[in-house]
Amino acid sequence: MVLRKLAIVAGLAAFALYLWGLLHIVGALLEAKDGGTDSSPLRPCRTTGWQYDKKVQSVTDYSVDFVPLRFVCETSDGGSYVANTVPGYVNPAVFGLVLAALGCWVAALLVAPPGPRGVRGPGG
Repeated sequence: MVLRKLAIVAGLAAFALYLWGLLHIVGALLEAKDGGTDSSPLRPCRTTGWQYDKKVQSVTDYSVDFVPLRFVCETSDGGSYVANTVPGYVNPAVFGLVLAALGCWVAALLVAPPGPRGVRGPGG
């Protein structure tokens, strides 16, 4: 019973952390869609010292990957790089929590497989 509860808690924590990363992606998308003054290069694609970086100056488009969660800036020469929009701890923590949840769930099934409900054992 404890292992199943741990699996549920780890799964919910992974889901909440993934939503936290998704919130960062949505913020980056809103900034990327915002046109007007100071919109080139795309704000989410800017790095430290971006004024002198040819890679950042040649950004033409962007894409979003959902597994792992990241904002990808595409350059005019066909290359790409990952912008620092999602905090670095999100993807590894989600991966670890999902593995922990699956491990706890499998262990719970091995230790106490679900039986028929309503059947009493000896002495009950």
